[in-house]
Amino acid sequence: MAKSKNFNPEHQEGPVAEAIENQTAKLPSDLFLWSALGSMAVSLFLQAQGDRERSLFVGQWAAPFLILGLYNKLVKLEGND
Repeated sequence: MAKSKNFNPEHQEGPVAEAIENQTAKLPSDLFLWSALGSMAVSLFLQAQGDRERSLFVGQWAAPFLILGLYNKLVKLEGND
C-alpha cells in the first residue's frame, strides 16, 4: 500500500513535530501499553497502602499513556506529512 504525501501547504507539519514523530515512531507500541498497566499497578499498590491522593494521581497516567500509544501507532502507520 503506497503512502500518499499531503501536498496541501496549509496542513504542513513543522520541523519540530516532524522530528518528534520520527523519533517516537522508533519506540515499540507495547511500551505504552505496559506503561499504562504499570501505572495502574502502582496506583493499586498506593491505594492498598492508604495513600489515596498519590494513588489517584498515578492512576490518571494510564489514559495519557494509552493515547500516546495510539498516536505512536498512527505515526507508524500513516507517517508524517
